Amino acid sequence: MSLFDDKSQELNRVIEESVPGKQVTIAHCIASPVTDIYERLGIDNMGAIGILTLSPYETAIIAADIATKAARVEIGFLDRFTGSVVIAGDVQSVETALKAVTETLRDLMDFTTVQVTRT
Repeated sequence: MSLFDDKSQELNRVIEESVPGKQVTIAHCIASPVTDIYERLGIDNMGAIGILTLSPYETAIIAADIATKAARVEIGFLDRFTGSVVIAGDVQSVETALKAVTETLRDLMDFTTVQVTRT
């Protein structure tokens, strides 16, 4: 007798689906990264690195635009397929850019955002 011959033991299946909301999940400034991080990212050492993760993923394009208009930062990496953005600049500029992104997406586009953090 197999496990499936007994009608009292039904096999239940659960289907899970990921539906991205409008949210900023990470807004972080690395104030003084070790040189190795810059090398592995393939970006110039400019003093600080800012990291954003967003959904929907295409928001990465909007975030990069806001960041570069708000402060003197450069885009180190932008991926519209994963919602990842890396910016580089001096510490104050990176923090200013991250705050501008989170505030603009929250106030203008009704996103759920996080506080900008720093290490």
